[in-house]
Amino acid sequence: MRVVVLGCGRVGQAMVRDLAGEGGWRITAADVAQESLDRVAGIPGVTAARTDLGEASAVAELIAGHDLAVGAVPGPMGLATLRTVIEAGVDVVDISFFEEDPFQLQELAVERGVTAVMDCGIAPGFSNLVLGHAEAVFDRVDRFQCLVGGLPEVREWPYEYRAVFSPIDVIAEYTRPARLVERGREVVREALSEVEPVDLPGVGTLEAFNSDGLRTLLRSSAVPDMKEKTLRYPGHADRMRMLRETGFFGEQPIVVNGVAIRPIDVTARLLFPAWQLPEGEGDLTVMRIDVDGVLDGRPLRRRWELFDRFDHEACISSMARTTGYTCTSVVCAVASGLYREPGLVPPEILGRVPGVYDFVVERLAERGVVFSVSDLPLEPEP
Repeated sequence: MRVVVLGCGRVGQAMVRDLAGEGGWRITAADVAQESLDRVAGIPGVTAARTDLGEASAVAELIAGHDLAVGAVPGPMGLATLRTVIEAGVDVVDISFFEEDPFQLQELAVERGVTAVMDCGIAPGFSNLVLGHAEAVFDRVDRFQCLVGGLPEVREWPYEYRAVFSPIDVIAEYTRPARLVERGREVVREALSEVEPVDLPGVGTLEAFNSDGLRTLLRSSAVPDMKEKTLRYPGHADRMRMLRETGFFGEQPIVVNGVAIRPIDVTARLLFPAWQLPEGEGDLTVMRIDVDGVLDGRPLRRRWELFDRFDHEACISSMARTTGYTCTSVVCAVASGLYREPGLVPPEILGRVPGVYDFVVERLAERGVVFSVSDLPLEPEP
C-alpha cells in the first residue's frame, strides 16, 4: 500500500508512525511545516513531503500514485481537501471534522469510484461506529448518548485545558449550535448549554455540555433520542461562554485604531499558546457511550467506557492515540477489503458491516486503547 497522510500535526504524526508499522507499506507524510515533518524523519518506509495543503493543485500532484489518502488537516480546510482527493480518484479516510455538509461530495465519490470515509476519529468516529454496530445487533435502539473529552493530566488555572488537535476546531465546539434528536425530532441547542456534572472512573467529577457531535447520525440513523456532550473539568464551560458572549469568538470584523480585525483571530492568537500541550506533559481521553434499547427481547443499556492516558514511552498524546489509531484502523479495514463500496461513508455505516467493528476494536486494543463494555438492565417501558 502507498498511503499519503495529509497533515502532520500531533495526530497526523501518530498515524504516520502507526501505518509505517504495517510492514511493506510506503507512507508519505505531508505538511507545510518543516518542524512537523522533522518529527517523522528517519522512520523506515516514510517519505516527508513539504506541501502547502491549502493549494488544491499541490495536493492533487502529491497524491498521484498513492492507493489511499488520510485527511488530517484543520476543519476549515477539510472539505476542499477531501474534494481534491476524491476528484483524483484516490480512496480516503478523513478526520478533519469540517462544518459543511459532506454529502455534497457523494455524487462525485460514486462517479470516481472512491471510498471516502469521513469523521473517522474518536468522536465523531468510534462513537458512530458503536451506534452502527448496536443498530445491527440490537432488536431496537431507543437512545444514544456520547460523553467525550480530551483533558490535560495537570489542571492549571485559568482554563484547565490543553488542545492536542487543531485549536480552531476546539473553538468551533464552543460556537457551533448543537444539533440533538429528541423524540424523533431534530432540535438545536446552544453550544456550552445544559451543563451537568458527570462522575467517571479514573478522573472523578467532570462537567458535560452540549456540542455538535452527532453530525452524520442526524441523517443516517432513525434512533429517536440522540445527543453528544463534551467533557471538561468543572468551570471551563462558564469561562468559554463568557468569551463567546462578550464577542471574543466573533467572525465579523471590528475596527480598532483604524484597522479591521476579526475578534476570533486575536482570541486564537492569545489562546493557542495558552492551550499548547508542552512537550512531555500528559493528557487524558475519557469517554462514555450509552446505547439503550432492546436486545434479545429484554430492555438493556450497553455502556462503552474509555480512560486513556498519554503514552510517555513513545511520547504520543492520548488524543492522538485514540483519534489517530481509530483512523488508521479504518484505513487498514478499507485496505484489507472489509469495506469497498464507493461513496461518502460515515463510520456508523461501517459499524453495520459484519467484521468491521470487531476489527477496529481489536486493533485499538493491540495499541492499548481499550474500551470496557458492560450491560446494565433497564426497566421495561410502561
